[in-house]
Amino acid sequence: MNKRRGFLKKLGVSSGAMALGGPITTLFANSNTGFPLDGEEEIKTLEFLTKTKAYEKVQYNVDVCIVGGGMSGICAAIAAARNGSKVLLMQDRSRLGGNASSEIRMHISGASQLKQVWRETGILEELVLTEAVTNPQRSYEMWDFVLYDKIVSEPNITLLLDTSFYDVEVSNGKIKKVWGLCSPTEEISEITATYFSDCTGDGSIAAKAGANYMRGREAKSTFNESLAVDVADQKTMGNSLLFMAQPHEKAMPYTPPVWARKYTTKDFVHRNIGSYEYGYWWLELGGSIDIVRDGQQNRHDLLATLFGVWDYIKNSGNHPESENWALSWVGMIPGKRESRRIEGPYIMKQQDVQAATLFEDRVAYGGWPLDDHPPGGMDTTGDVPYVSIPLKEPYSIPFRSLYSNSISNLLFAGRNISVSHVALSSTRVMATCALLGQAIGTAMAYCLNKKITPQKLTASTDEIKGLQQLLLKQDQGILGVQNEDEDDLARAAKVKSSSQTKNGKDTNIIDGINRDIADGKVHQWQASMKQGEQWISLNWKKPVTVNTVQLTFDTGLNRFLRMSPQDWVYNDQVRGPQPETIADYSIEVETASGNKKVVAEVNDNYLRLAKHTFGQEAIKSMRIRVSRTNGDDLARLFEVRCYLEKMT
Repeated sequence: MNKRRGFLKKLGVSSGAMALGGPITTLFANSNTGFPLDGEEEIKTLEFLTKTKAYEKVQYNVDVCIVGGGMSGICAAIAAARNGSKVLLMQDRSRLGGNASSEIRMHISGASQLKQVWRETGILEELVLTEAVTNPQRSYEMWDFVLYDKIVSEPNITLLLDTSFYDVEVSNGKIKKVWGLCSPTEEISEITATYFSDCTGDGSIAAKAGANYMRGREAKSTFNESLAVDVADQKTMGNSLLFMAQPHEKAMPYTPPVWARKYTTKDFVHRNIGSYEYGYWWLELGGSIDIVRDGQQNRHDLLATLFGVWDYIKNSGNHPESENWALSWVGMIPGKRESRRIEGPYIMKQQDVQAATLFEDRVAYGGWPLDDHPPGGMDTTGDVPYVSIPLKEPYSIPFRSLYSNSISNLLFAGRNISVSHVALSSTRVMATCALLGQAIGTAMAYCLNKKITPQKLTASTDEIKGLQQLLLKQDQGILGVQNEDEDDLARAAKVKSSSQTKNGKDTNIIDGINRDIADGKVHQWQASMKQGEQWISLNWKKPVTVNTVQLTFDTGLNRFLRMSPQDWVYNDQVRGPQPETIADYSIEVETASGNKKVVAEVNDNYLRLAKHTFGQEAIKSMRIRVSRTNGDDLARLFEVRCYLEKMT
């Protein structure tokens, strides 16, 4: 038995554990007698048992590997998958959404801040419309589920949650493989792909792969930016840690932890405590440290700040109306604004944002103000917490700012794109990041299908136009680009309707513009539903062969639409289907032989983009019948497209 005790000691297991019985005892029992083993037989059994399968390597071979499951990574994965690529999405936490998830709870902001008509469309619009309808209770965890459901419902996506990227293999300026580690399942993932996408926010893949990247604030002289600092430094915008609170029917005393910071009235001269339900974006720290490497300490300091601010609210005597309020949730994952920015062939600057440069290779747009946060945050409460310069109009973002200038198969989206620090203060917000994600996801699939590289795509005017047309077809807004798709058979049709308004002509559905663009014109067909069912038809001189019809509806892009913990945010929102959207409709075709056939019938639609596929038909006309909207008096339809698509 001495051998046995010695072997157990090496394993770190006391032989006394045998007295407990159960599974531990049976491990060392002879299968024939049930009695403990002795000698060499016991040692062999123990050696076998200690050869565990923990942290085995699992290999994946895909077209596209996307690391980072925030809004940019989600949209990149869905876009690439829907365009035919086999995609692996790696997320280092158990929930998708990044800063927008229930773990952090920052609302998705973007060009809606312009208060015009520039709410971001495409995949993001699909997500927020779905959330508004399926989550009337405004549960952040259910928003997480909307994101999860969209990802796992795509057959071309493999999702690895709780999996942290940790290594990369680079050869001849290309990434060959990346590795991820999942502690809960004790799995090491080895992913081989043609294209890799860094949607980590921190530019982690780029840094590990040796790609060129920037960090900190450039001097005015670097890019001739008037809003830049005089002398370059390594400082960034900080992280924020958020909380939620709710009122109760009785007084709710609060005692802070001993390590909470102490604040007085003078600390809030520049920081407004306007409500208690959700706060506060200005609970910010970390801009003067390495926001990645020093993240653990920064989180603790943010917690000390948060509890210190709540202590001030509850116990300073300056906010007596907070007496019945109590914390209901405190974040443990700080929301980041800035760390590394990966260098692409083009670095966007302040001038590109303010002058709304219209890049030839534009694939997305932004509209958030130039909104810079001084690095001191709550360590410098005597300073203003932000400097915001409003914009007059949206600006375009070039494809050249979304792929590496040093690693040929690395693309990126999110707050780590190729921009100056000043330009980042606008491009960093999540609605913009979502558009960037859809842009690179579509671009990677486009390059794979065309057998070209991102570099060759950029060098070809025709290929850039091809990518732009594909993005536009899939509802990505691109400034100044309209439908010129030669495969869209609707463009050659003659349009008729049951009725139309003065400005909402039926021919608007093929004018090439699928949304309001603030040009003073109406780009949709409109017909009064007070007169009952309305219809619009497309007619061709000669029969055309189609199997796909795509409709773009009105979803009120002039309004905000976003998940938020704050009640006031919903004042101008519609929780549920948007009233302008056509709810019930059917599509009927007349074949070349004169037969009529209903190819689609939909009730309770709430999405902006609807795609219907059916068996290939040679048709001479098509009629869309509208029987109900979600509340609006007008039937509204921006665009109809018709295709003969290759079915897979």
